[in-house]
Amino acid sequence: MKRILLAATALSATIAITPVHAQSEAGAQVSSAVDDIVVTAQRRSESVQDVPIAISAFSADQLQKQGVSNTLELGRFVPNLVSMNNTGVGSANAFYLRGLGNTETIPTFDPPVGTYVDDIYLSRQNANNINLFDVERVEVLRGPQGTLFGRNTTGGAVNVILREPGNEFGGYAEIGYGRFNKKVVRGSADIPLADSFAVKISGYWQNDDGYAKNVTTGQRLNDDDGWGVRLGIRGDLAPGAKWTGSYAHIVANGENIMNFQCNPANPSECDGRFVTTGLRAGKTAETSPYLATVSGRKANYLMGNRTSTDLVTSKFEFDVAQNLSASLITGFVSQTQQYALDFYDGRTGPTLANPVPPVLGLAHGAFVITNDGQHEQFSQEIKFNGSVGDGLIDYVAGAYYLVENNRTDFADLFSTSATSQFLLADRILRNKTEAYAGYAQFDLNATEKLKLTAGIRYTDETKTFELSDNRLSCNDGTVEATCLNTGNLFGPSGLAVPHKQSAKLWTPRFAVNYKATDDILLFASATRGFKSGGWNARATNVSTFLPFGPEKVWSYETGIKSDWFNRRVRANLTFFYTDVSDLQTPSAILNANGSATFITRNFADMRNKGVEAEFTFVPVNGLNLYVNGGYQDAEFRIDKNAPAFDEFGVQSVYAQQQACLAALAAGNVPGVGTSPCGAGIVAADGSIAKPTRTPKWTIAFGGNYEAELGSSGMTLVPSINASYRSSQETSASNLTIYSGSITGANGTFPGNPYEGTILAGSYSPAAWFLNAGLALNGADKAWQLSVSCTNCLGETAANTSLVNTRYIDPPATWMIRARHNF
Repeated sequence: MKRILLAATALSATIAITPVHAQSEAGAQVSSAVDDIVVTAQRRSESVQDVPIAISAFSADQLQKQGVSNTLELGRFVPNLVSMNNTGVGSANAFYLRGLGNTETIPTFDPPVGTYVDDIYLSRQNANNINLFDVERVEVLRGPQGTLFGRNTTGGAVNVILREPGNEFGGYAEIGYGRFNKKVVRGSADIPLADSFAVKISGYWQNDDGYAKNVTTGQRLNDDDGWGVRLGIRGDLAPGAKWTGSYAHIVANGENIMNFQCNPANPSECDGRFVTTGLRAGKTAETSPYLATVSGRKANYLMGNRTSTDLVTSKFEFDVAQNLSASLITGFVSQTQQYALDFYDGRTGPTLANPVPPVLGLAHGAFVITNDGQHEQFSQEIKFNGSVGDGLIDYVAGAYYLVENNRTDFADLFSTSATSQFLLADRILRNKTEAYAGYAQFDLNATEKLKLTAGIRYTDETKTFELSDNRLSCNDGTVEATCLNTGNLFGPSGLAVPHKQSAKLWTPRFAVNYKATDDILLFASATRGFKSGGWNARATNVSTFLPFGPEKVWSYETGIKSDWFNRRVRANLTFFYTDVSDLQTPSAILNANGSATFITRNFADMRNKGVEAEFTFVPVNGLNLYVNGGYQDAEFRIDKNAPAFDEFGVQSVYAQQQACLAALAAGNVPGVGTSPCGAGIVAADGSIAKPTRTPKWTIAFGGNYEAELGSSGMTLVPSINASYRSSQETSASNLTIYSGSITGANGTFPGNPYEGTILAGSYSPAAWFLNAGLALNGADKAWQLSVSCTNCLGETAANTSLVNTRYIDPPATWMIRARHNF
């Protein structure tokens, strides 16, 4: 997987940017009804309104008018979806759908919301912040999709479908300039080479200064630079036979380095975003910037994140017989990722005893992870679509194979002074995944109105890993027991960690949908999914490199999809109940020396229930309005009868909770040192924590109006889009550090874990966001001038955190674009 998920970025970013319609839509008329979007959520083409699945589907035009330029921004418009960049890594998105998500990029973890580009599953979330340029559409499928999309879709799937080469010569060229000196150049051309053969050549380049100022080094950080090229091919080989393929190469350098609204070195300065680490940004240094001895080329990495991706896709579609077609879908992804990131901003981690750590400006950083990864993935699928019995039964069936190889060379360093630095770990992780699957789904058209669906998927996967310690003391002819080598890994109980995991699971789906009228669909479904197990590869000692098992889920849905008044109004409503077993929960604990210990276990089960509503209106021609809303109520469920310690010696959540309650009864302040309170999924007050990134409410509304300017053929399109999410927690233990001192039996501390002004940690208050734009289109949309802003009011909110820190969203940005279609 040499360069994995950024492949998605590759494909979409390089394909052909569409701030208006795609070139094939250049002469589109002013809208007079809600778009009828064709989706492939059931691995066949059908209207979104005919699919008994909770789907948010966006056409290219909708994405542009709502100010959505990449998959990260979908989180502000899809009910019960929260999306954020991973800590440090601006190229990686973590999606949380209905409370299921994962913020890890180490390849022993799998995301529960799958990302797909043109039917190709992207295993890694290292670089899945896909730029949405010249896409046909984007589908966000809520709830498990384990039957047709497979493993690692317990939360859902983000499905990006790109435009194929057109039948006529055409294309576009675009330039843009925006805040923080952002420059964008994009272009695409469709070139028919014969009546049955065409290619698409696309490319882009973007560069900016970064929105955060490093007051220690004088550099600007959190830029989003990159470039890419793509070649798309479409050939009609014969009647009933078609081939589409593409190759894309993308380079993307984007960071999400922790920054602050006010300058930590001068708190009265609050007119920007500020960073204080002394680790300089750049690619590589001639000599290592670190005091400790780090092995390999990662020893010379400077602050920054660099990814390079190659993606090859191929799809043959052909008719096998009457009412039976087949598709051969092949994908190859190769990605490299290189980064050095200071996760503590050159300081120690915030604690109750030191809630606002002083600026140190250490040239070698504070808590630094430096990473050199290569990732390769190959997948092959054969899929059949057909019907029998004169349309009585429709079906889709197929077989799937995936193999993934990863090599990650990474080191963790920690320092609190200018003269010393601790090498917490330096190791090479090699891991492989091989998975086979077979699936089938049958739709029985019982009557003209009633359809019964049953589907099943069988998955057989095997995962293995090898770990080798890079430290000199572990490579001098002896291997000490503390070396991070495969044979040294034992849990606290002394039980050896298995080097291989296998899973064989069935994931069925059952659904019934009733077409009350041509415009009203009622449906109900029960679906199972699972997410693969893995290992806690973030461990920096041999006793915490522990395995965790698969995460399994049953989801139950019922809802209605409806169009009214000649498709002037669309109203879709879904009720869901999600039952998750063995939830994989990553958590981080701050050690006494200020460093962090990461651990992931199947700590608990989770239940989530809620409702999702999506309304679209076209009250008059050219005016498009929408209101989307989601409500969810998620909670952990723990086993009170579980043994106090599991087979690897890890304390159960219930036993930890009882220890926490005893400590609180003794008058101890929680969240201090090795306190059992405010750790794992036990909150500071001794309750079981609230699941992360499960805001009760997510709401989005807005619209656009396409106004014709007399008889000139030109149109003016203003748009405005607002979104809201209620408060949420962003760390597993829900620990937040507030201003105001507290005294307990274990001491007096300047910060407290209960109330006051938020200084650091998990809690993220409710937040509003606003996007807006204004576009002037020429006659037949031959050209466009536009201005837009994202997060226009500069709202600040945190969607993620790490060991008591808070990572806030980017500030307000604006962009002016000029585009010519030809």
